[in-house]
Amino acid sequence: MKVILIQKMKIFLLVFSILFSLQQMYSQDENFWSHVRFGGNIGIGFTNDTFNAIIAPSAIYDFNNQFSMGFGLNFGYSNSENFTATNYGASLITLYNPFPSLQLSSEFEQMGVSRSIEINGDDFNDDYWYPALFLGAGYRIGFVSVGLRYDVLYDEDKSIYASPYAPFVRVFF
Repeated sequence: MKVILIQKMKIFLLVFSILFSLQQMYSQDENFWSHVRFGGNIGIGFTNDTFNAIIAPSAIYDFNNQFSMGFGLNFGYSNSENFTATNYGASLITLYNPFPSLQLSSEFEQMGVSRSIEINGDDFNDDYWYPALFLGAGYRIGFVSVGLRYDVLYDEDKSIYASPYAPFVRVFF
């Protein structure tokens, strides 16, 4: 577990260093913060005996009108009669707009998952890290994109998602 955590920290520091270097390079000629946009998603869901909630803020840097890259944080919670799960993590987001109304995306997400399942009076607990790599396409109008993404690393036994396909609404201001 320590080795995995150390590897994650090294990756985080590498990505942070790259973005910091880019910030230094671009801030010499222009204002860095004028190219940063913030957004993310928030969701809540109810069914008969189930509650789901997610909050996922993110920030991207617009290199030009076509290419953006950034980071996101994720936190989710699910609860039903015999199942409880908490997930948390971070993601690296890349957006490419070949023309104004089409947005192609890739998002690498690393999630820590803690889940508890009760079956016939016995509790089963599971704590693990789960990677996801989403490739997506969406229709974009201004700051809003609506589309579909696909997790190419999907594992139905470990994923927190019910399917490798996930619709999205992405907003960056």
